[in-house]
Amino acid sequence: MAAPPPPQPQPPESGAGLEALEGLALDTVIAKAGARHAAALACASTRLRAAAGDDALWRRFCADDLDLHAPLDPDGRPLPSFKDAYKVWLESFGMYPLPLVRRVKNFWSSLKNWLSENFPEALKTLSKGVSEAQIQSAEDDLGFKLPMPTKLLYRFCNGQLPLSEHHRENVHMAPLGIIGGYVFYDHWINVHLSPLEQIVEETKEFYREFNDQGVFNMTNLIIVATSWYRPKTFLLNCSDGQLYVGTINLQHGEMLPCVPKSLIRPTNIDIPQDGLLLWLEEHLRRLQNGMIKTRVLKTSRYISLFPEAPPSCTSAMTNGVKVRASAVFAPEHPESSRPGAKCMYAYSIRLSVPEACMLGGVYYPSCQLYSRHWIIRWRDRVVSDVNGEGVIGKYPLLTPGQEEFVYESCTPLPDSPGSVEGSFTFVPGKLSRPEGKPFEVTVAPFPLEMPQYIF
Repeated sequence: MAAPPPPQPQPPESGAGLEALEGLALDTVIAKAGARHAAALACASTRLRAAAGDDALWRRFCADDLDLHAPLDPDGRPLPSFKDAYKVWLESFGMYPLPLVRRVKNFWSSLKNWLSENFPEALKTLSKGVSEAQIQSAEDDLGFKLPMPTKLLYRFCNGQLPLSEHHRENVHMAPLGIIGGYVFYDHWINVHLSPLEQIVEETKEFYREFNDQGVFNMTNLIIVATSWYRPKTFLLNCSDGQLYVGTINLQHGEMLPCVPKSLIRPTNIDIPQDGLLLWLEEHLRRLQNGMIKTRVLKTSRYISLFPEAPPSCTSAMTNGVKVRASAVFAPEHPESSRPGAKCMYAYSIRLSVPEACMLGGVYYPSCQLYSRHWIIRWRDRVVSDVNGEGVIGKYPLLTPGQEEFVYESCTPLPDSPGSVEGSFTFVPGKLSRPEGKPFEVTVAPFPLEMPQYIF
């Protein structure tokens, strides 16, 4: 008969085992155990309480778990210690995964830093975050739950200030949307992130308007962002986490996804991510890397969604004249409902003479645009070949070193993708007093595509 196996040694109580450690070894073990275990160890003995209460240890926990580098509460108020700070943050956000809390906190911190440096007028429109009770109240009013990342976004910042009863104030606020927009002809778009109370009100109104048609039955959509000029509406599906933009045919249920579906994980246990969070993070990346920038419109600045960097923005230099060009997809434009015009694109052309206009070895103090030639392609087929004088009724005169002359226009396509290329004819000097022969300036082909992210 086989001998019984020897008894297995029992692991010592965690507190008892740690009591034998000294100095750096003890500090290292507690640090690796994490904040929750450190708090539990503080109850084991007086010695462990002292070790687990060391504020240098909690400084590390705050940095690792929350990316918090000063003992501040969620509203930025100073606290006596990092341990107190960790406790307050846990009380406020302990119902969420801390990696997600850190991620959302960093998003808002980075966006506010960018706005502070580049667009302080818009920074002033951001509202203080809402409470968990306010989130719950909004969910009760809507009749369904919000995705976890969206709830956290609004815990940190309650979107932007809503429309005011005062017309003058609304005129001032209209171009300050943190998402931004574009302008061509009389089509003005500028998208604001809606505050929670506006989300509830506009979502209820949306369902009252469209429920009779049966288009949006059985969907848990909320309106999270809108344009203050021409209508443009962004809707979050709280069931699957996707963010959509309404087309001109929104009343018939036509919406387009704004974020790659493969990235959406609204129920991920560790770090869930929905369309709204991914959309905002991508927008921030474009602001930070200079893909999109602020631009002056009349007397106000706004965030222009026309790309400013390659490959979406192309650039060509001919005889000292520089032409930059890019486009944005505009699904809300009324022309998109016409047959053969499913995709509407706005495009922006920037003309300048950075140093000097030079033709045949001769420098000229100025040059003036006379005509344009556009070739617009859909896939491999030319769908438009246009020649005409001027641009939007203007004949810009360019001189070295002056700011870019910028103009916007639009073109429809039956579908995507497509492209635009062409040239401008310039005259050295002025049209009224030419100083040489006309010359062609190239416009490098720029894409007309259905983007992965729609803003």
